[in-house]
Amino acid sequence: MTDAKVVAEKLLQVNAVKLNLHNPFTWASGWKSPIYCDNRRVLSFPFIRDFIKSELCNIVFERFPDAELLAGVATAGIAWGAMAADQLKLPYIYVRPKPKEHGLGNQIEGNYEKGQKTIVIEDLVSTGKSSLQVIDALKAEGLDEVTGMVSIFTYDFPVASAAFKNAGIEYYPLTSYPELVKLAIEKGIISNQQEEILLKWRDDPANWKGVL
Repeated sequence: MTDAKVVAEKLLQVNAVKLNLHNPFTWASGWKSPIYCDNRRVLSFPFIRDFIKSELCNIVFERFPDAELLAGVATAGIAWGAMAADQLKLPYIYVRPKPKEHGLGNQIEGNYEKGQKTIVIEDLVSTGKSSLQVIDALKAEGLDEVTGMVSIFTYDFPVASAAFKNAGIEYYPLTSYPELVKLAIEKGIISNQQEEILLKWRDDPANWKGVL
């Protein structure tokens, strides 16, 4: 099984995760966030990249032994999905947020057969909305046997857990925001008071304004 603490430590080691309570980051949704996660940085560090790839493969192998196809999510999940598919010797496709506006107009790239048992590989999960839209796109093209999703990181929002449960999708992240905060406490990166503020953000991220 995956050690969430070790994965979190690897992300911190390469600065893939940044914490800032006083000058929060702004997401595309407009939400203010004390954390910014950029797992694409991991791709530049060969040994940690290989470790994360192997952890993704371990979950697919253990939790979804009958998987017949891996699907990466564009753009950040494309590389991770391709590497995992290569190690597991499985066919691979990737999914865009929307169909291309030129050429063949594909939303799904790669070769696949309807009915293949498919596992989605994600970079990170926030509310789960975009991830489930990808699954809907796959099902619309005949890949209705999408049974699971694996990601490197999750913010562990309650709304995401509920969304995956309602959709009947098994979801397994390598590590999570609460695990990261706990590790940051152990390493002295943040104080106990800051921990409380960080965890409060997770409970209601849409209305969190930062630390004044």
